[in-house]
Amino acid sequence: MTAVTIPPEITEAMKKVKHTIVVLSGKGGVGKTTVATNLAMSFAKKNLQTGILDVDIYGPNVPKLLGLEGQHPAADGEKIRPIMGPLGVKVMSMGFLLQRNDDAVAWRGPLVARAISQFLSDVKWEELDVLVVDLPPGTGDEILSILQLIPDMSGVIIVSTPQEVAVLDASRAIQLVKKMNLPVLGIVENMAEFVCPSCGQVHKLFGEGAAKKASDTYSVEHLGTLPFDPRVISLSDEGTPFVVKEPNSKVAKDFEILVQKLITKISIQV
Repeated sequence: MTAVTIPPEITEAMKKVKHTIVVLSGKGGVGKTTVATNLAMSFAKKNLQTGILDVDIYGPNVPKLLGLEGQHPAADGEKIRPIMGPLGVKVMSMGFLLQRNDDAVAWRGPLVARAISQFLSDVKWEELDVLVVDLPPGTGDEILSILQLIPDMSGVIIVSTPQEVAVLDASRAIQLVKKMNLPVLGIVENMAEFVCPSCGQVHKLFGEGAAKKASDTYSVEHLGTLPFDPRVISLSDEGTPFVVKEPNSKVAKDFEILVQKLITKISIQV
């Protein structure tokens, strides 16, 4: 795959970001953005200076999940200051630039690529220990553009559900990242199980074993599983990060385990 020279203005803008973690899924509907936002919050709970960049141009849902809808970033000279979210997490999203929350972004590829480049070069992040980047689903042109433009990327996390078709698409995403010679930090299996609140019985809603098989096949780490909890949906709709609201839940504890693995894996100084 042809290498792309990263514009110097992007390198300059992101030089104070110590670690950049990209969250990618092979298909939509696997909870990628929910994982990305709660991952960022879990890093912030470790007292790490954290940011989240939502470059899902066509479905910028991070403002909704963090209760930041309707806000607009302020200019700082020629740069844009990110919005301050829960736990002091700095947030930038295409959603902040739309006049209405339900506006459709009907852009062709070159315009999307230019917007992504500006997102990376024009946002004033300042000092960050971790920047979580939420990508669009799939393996299209937008994905290539973003992955080629992020300097000194720490690695990519692939999000999947346990069902075979989701894991098949996740496998395609793994192969794309590897073809680009970028590090794959591992695969996260979302909505892996549901624990009945009444009887405590564990239900495997989408089967099991496929994600582990994919991790073995493509020699990437199976970073862990995240359970399905209906409260995640209701709190996300309210704009409240689940791991902040329910810190003692199994979901929050599993995110804490995931974050600790990543801290060790890419040597983040806490």
